[in-house]
Amino acid sequence: MVKLNCSDYGFECDYSIEGDAEKVLEEFGAHTENEHGIDYSKEALMQFILRKTT
Repeated sequence: MVKLNCSDYGFECDYSIEGDAEKVLEEFGAHTENEHGIDYSKEALMQFILRKTT
């Protein structure tokens, strides 16, 4: 189970997603693209997750 918060990555945004890694990758990626105009690759998003869990 992983959790990502938009505010942890420099956005003034309350969006947060928690769940299995694949769900978080898809939904957080869709959110950042749709709401903030940034299309992170799955590899970049996986790095976010890995850095949070180490």
